[in-house]
Amino acid sequence: QVQLVEFGGGLVQAGGSLRLSCAASGRIFSINAMGWFRQAPGKEREFVAAINWRDDSTYYADSVKGRFTISGDNAKNTVYLQMNSLKPEDTAVYYCAAKSIGTRVLDKRYEYGYWGQGTQVTVSS
Repeated sequence: QVQLVEFGGGLVQAGGSLRLSCAASGRIFSINAMGWFRQAPGKEREFVAAINWRDDSTYYADSVKGRFTISGDNAKNTVYLQMNSLKPEDTAVYYCAAKSIGTRVLDKRYEYGYWGQGTQVTVSS
């Protein structure tokens, strides 16, 4: 069975940095893209960033563009999220996700079939 596990969450002061990692393991048929989503209490889970393994192109939500960087290793089914200049509004549970069908749409939750359990990121003000 496919399993995704996130690491790197924690508490950081505003302006600081954190690096999240995610690794997929198990019986994987095909992963075309991986991404990060986040969800704050009372909020809908929202898209953060994604990487298309077919050409290594990356995509970001406007709210994190210029501050966050997604990278990874397709051969290892591993993805990272470097978060710089963190703001209190970045506080959320961050989820790693994997997409097995297509690559045209990467910013929608329903496009991803595999999900990690999430890691808490808290940014103090």
